[in-house]
Amino acid sequence: MVIQVSHLSKHYEVHKKEPGFAASVRSLFHRKYETVAAVDDISFEINKGELVGFIGPNGAGKTTTLKCLTGLLHPTSGHVSVLGSTPFVRDHAYLRKIALVMGQKNQLWWDLPAQETFLLNKEIYGVGDEEYKKNMSELTELLDVEEMVKVPVRKLSLGERMKMELIAALIHAPEVLFLDEPTIGLDVVMQKKMRDFVASYNTLHYSTIVLTSHYMEDVRQLAKRVIIIDHGKIMYDGALDRLVKRFAMHKLLSVVLDEYVPPEKFEKIGELVSYSFPKAIIKVSRNASSLAAAELLQHFPVDDLNIEEPDIEDVIRDVFAGNRKI
Repeated sequence: MVIQVSHLSKHYEVHKKEPGFAASVRSLFHRKYETVAAVDDISFEINKGELVGFIGPNGAGKTTTLKCLTGLLHPTSGHVSVLGSTPFVRDHAYLRKIALVMGQKNQLWWDLPAQETFLLNKEIYGVGDEEYKKNMSELTELLDVEEMVKVPVRKLSLGERMKMELIAALIHAPEVLFLDEPTIGLDVVMQKKMRDFVASYNTLHYSTIVLTSHYMEDVRQLAKRVIIIDHGKIMYDGALDRLVKRFAMHKLLSVVLDEYVPPEKFEKIGELVSYSFPKAIIKVSRNASSLAAAELLQHFPVDDLNIEEPDIEDVIRDVFAGNRKI
């Protein structure tokens, strides 16, 4: 087991102040504090080679959990073990085996080429010359940035800088990689390139990867297992496809018609989500999807029909809205 988290909690004391000048003066002498549970008694385990999506809304506790796993934060209570080490001890042998990439933070020198940061990290992590050349060759080829490493960071695009951040984090070939919003702010094309790289790296090195992202496409493309956290508590931990089956109470019938059918005629089948002849999309309950499909095929001029699962983003939005736990 690479990552073991048992009853982890992280609480903060937050200063609460009433509005107004008088309240501001009073707070100088007597402050009121409230305990906020950023992470509240969560437990999970992750095996070697797993790529796990760790998702939730803003303020859910995702980044706090990652910081506890990497040793940046000391937990209030509970036990955390990564690669057999206690992260907050900050043992050098442990730190050489992990990497944390945060989409909104950077470690690159702004006015220097990225390769200068790579060389610094090489010395910090004690990477040998041959290993460094091998890792650099592999990473620059996977990310298609052989020439960009020589360009000052300030002249690179956001997507190019993010690629350099990944190389800087992976130059020592970590066994565990924590990715916190790695595609934030990137355009659709660059998001796909980043996803392709993460998938390839995971396959080549059998590394353990924990990914947080607000982009559901990142999660859908990369992670077979997801952990959903909200208000500091784990709401779901399991296979992504099982999540859809567990929480999606409906399916979508995608129909292509031979002849025009008035929209009102679809009402007896289900909820008409969209209709632009010749294509219609109808929402029906999961249990009634087969009967609804049969009804369409028998009584409507159907050229093609597909039964589809709803978007993962819609399913997860329903989970949060209903505050449901499996």
